[in-house]
Amino acid sequence: MQKEFLRKHAGPAPRYTSYPTAPHFHAGIDGEVYARWLRELKPGQSLSLYVHIPYCDRLCWFCGCNTKQTLKYDPLKTYLEALENEMETLAGLIDPGCRVTALHLGGGSPTMLRPEDMISLDKALRSRFHFDADAEISVEMDPNDLTADKYDALAAIGMTRASIGVQDFDEKVQKAINREQTFEQTAEVVEQVRARGVRSVNCDVLYGLPHQTRKSVDRTIEQVLTLNPDRIALFGYAHVPWMKTHQKMIDESVLPDVTERFAQMNRAASTLTMAGYTAIGIDHFALPADSLAIAAASGSMRRNFQGYTSDTADALIGMGASSIGQLPQGYIQNQPSTGEYQRQVNSGRLPVVRGFELSNEDRIRARIIELLMCDFAFSFATIRHEFGGAAESILDEAEYLANCNTEGMIEFSGGLFQITPRGKPFVRSVASAFDGYFGTGTARHSLAV
Repeated sequence: MQKEFLRKHAGPAPRYTSYPTAPHFHAGIDGEVYARWLRELKPGQSLSLYVHIPYCDRLCWFCGCNTKQTLKYDPLKTYLEALENEMETLAGLIDPGCRVTALHLGGGSPTMLRPEDMISLDKALRSRFHFDADAEISVEMDPNDLTADKYDALAAIGMTRASIGVQDFDEKVQKAINREQTFEQTAEVVEQVRARGVRSVNCDVLYGLPHQTRKSVDRTIEQVLTLNPDRIALFGYAHVPWMKTHQKMIDESVLPDVTERFAQMNRAASTLTMAGYTAIGIDHFALPADSLAIAAASGSMRRNFQGYTSDTADALIGMGASSIGQLPQGYIQNQPSTGEYQRQVNSGRLPVVRGFELSNEDRIRARIIELLMCDFAFSFATIRHEFGGAAESILDEAEYLANCNTEGMIEFSGGLFQITPRGKPFVRSVASAFDGYFGTGTARHSLAV
């Protein structure tokens, strides 16, 4: 691929895990608005719960998550008490007939929790919300945190999916990002969770990290494949030191340039598909029998703040500092400061600091962007069926964009707007053409490749 073409279309663009994206949330959405939205949920509607644990016992310099380092356990105990108070407030607003179909524990490092606290957290949730018998329970795991009693506790809470951060097994790369983790440690986690009945294992791998080369990424991918994970997420490192100041610890002079990043991505993707994994969206790969691959094949895959998912719940309820919720009416985000978050929930308040209420136009654009990110295509018939005549002006934009395309990135025929193989690596850039807020405000984004 020509370097000029790559540089032109690989510029900064949102990852589109929501629309509008989080930088456009505003303080006009507060706890009172959120409470009203929660009360409007109906019996029988499905809920996906996300619980954020914003603590790690080390700070990885590449990380873009909301977390902080602590070597003491007392802050986690205090935080868990506040979490239970937030649950209590939420449960009082949500109709008890709503069903929980999924729970995701993220962070930070949820596996920092002591075994008894993992079990207590699970009991606190289940005592306040109605869980389906087959609810999916997924947990983000740091191999450096894990012990036999923690594995047993995770089994006791019914964990069905383990998500393991790998990043890269090259020692030079690991030192440059302050994330030292051996292959043997990772293999032990996979062995232990599978021995306890976990039916799905996901591994996260990054490209574009300091000192990475195509060969080093290849070696990591080959090692990951020996673990036979059900899913592999292949993420491009998002270098955003203006947002995450700890990323300033990374030497920018040894970061791969956009051409090298693109080559690393392509080589890794080719290796994974040759190994029998199905390519899904922009950065996921799954074995054909995995639920994500099945959802992608059936057209039911969704995209939310956790990335690609087979979770089709009516509402995502975020709990914990900085967590984001997604409801039919719009989005909310909790207070990111753990101290202020705890003060608010301990006084019985919803700790919402910002959000966004969706207009009908927002919903149309959100749906088009989601379909592009998931399926690389959308049909005019589908959009008209879902939104009627209100979508016509946006469909006119799509047709105009397709007719103006002279670089072979888009095809348009029979009412089907489709991104070509040449354009797929740049789907974020194509999606941004439908973003009515892109370029407004002061938001800055990572590279689109």
